[in-house]
Amino acid sequence: MSEEFYRMKRLPPYVIAEVNAMRAAARAAGEDIIDLGMGNPDLPPPDHVIAKLCEVAQKPSAHGYSQSMGIPGLRKAQANYYGRRFGVDLDPESEVVVTMGSKEGLASLATAITAPGDVVLAPNPSYPIHMFGFIIAGATIRSVPTTPDEHYWKSLERAMAFTVPRPSILVVGYPSNPTAETVDLAFYERLVAWAKENKVWVLSDLAYSELYYDGNPTPSILQVPGAKDVAVEFTSLSKTYSMAGWRIGFAVGNRQLITALKRVKSYLDYGAFTPIQAAACAALNGPQDIVQKNRELYHKRRDVMVEAFGRAGWDIPAPKASMFAWAPLPPALKDMGSLEFSKQLLTHAKVAVAPGVGYGEDGEGYVRIAMVENEQRLRQAARNIKQYLKSMGVNTPAKGAA
Repeated sequence: MSEEFYRMKRLPPYVIAEVNAMRAAARAAGEDIIDLGMGNPDLPPPDHVIAKLCEVAQKPSAHGYSQSMGIPGLRKAQANYYGRRFGVDLDPESEVVVTMGSKEGLASLATAITAPGDVVLAPNPSYPIHMFGFIIAGATIRSVPTTPDEHYWKSLERAMAFTVPRPSILVVGYPSNPTAETVDLAFYERLVAWAKENKVWVLSDLAYSELYYDGNPTPSILQVPGAKDVAVEFTSLSKTYSMAGWRIGFAVGNRQLITALKRVKSYLDYGAFTPIQAAACAALNGPQDIVQKNRELYHKRRDVMVEAFGRAGWDIPAPKASMFAWAPLPPALKDMGSLEFSKQLLTHAKVAVAPGVGYGEDGEGYVRIAMVENEQRLRQAARNIKQYLKSMGVNTPAKGAA
């Protein structure tokens, strides 16, 4: 009997879990930890969404098995969302499937379309499921950059020219988690043309579609004519409607990929609890003021964090989108590495962040900061960080207290 399982051997220790364990231990000991590590929204869903959940849950018929592909009304609601937000027409029956969050959808599609030995192009750094969903399925990962510049395109061309077997899948995710980078529609136009030329499926993660700032709405790859020939896109209600724990997401686009995903899911699950799906319909079909409200709130938090942390001596680029900032380590502490720096911040500043190396080796030298605490707590984090930096001999700007 083997004591090592094949897929477990392919999964390295989850680096971010080290910081999470330290945070949990500190809180258990009664310490006040300002948690900017996990992207867990601190805001509630809209009242009418919660009311719909309770209403449907009162029905005796609502507690049986649901549908693995999602109830018809929810698939239609998502198709309508794409129509009004992106001007994209989707068939709810053949081009939309409900997932238990975008993470489960990506992992299930990886299982459906990946054979052992397949090569998948995935961004580095990126959200771990972009890589490890395919590693679990038996694929080999070839990393490509996250930054969508000319180096990105050159890396794609090198991958196709020198990788055996040729890559068959490309994962993209903009706004990026963790880097918060964004792209315009011209990027997707070029990407669709490249995918068709090279016969590569494109899996787009658009989980942060509604958290954009400075008046620049994020596009969908499916806005490109012909994109559905090669692409599917994943979205989620987690951040848009503050419904992270509800685990409702979607995959939409190419019919062949959607059919494969439906088939695998039919073996794995019976879909989310029906009252949750009904409430998700209420979120998509009902008043949308929560979307703008959340966007404005995260925008304000971004500005407060960048300003306060800068006065504390840590300059952080202002993200254009998402609920995260991708922060380079203070230059004087760069040699410490992102994991040790994260541990130091937690221990001495009582601030939790996510080490960049947890998102891929190219994330070293950075930490991801989630804007999931209110403005008062962000300023408190800045004051704590200022004291920590002083203790490490880092000079801070003489602009007054953070």
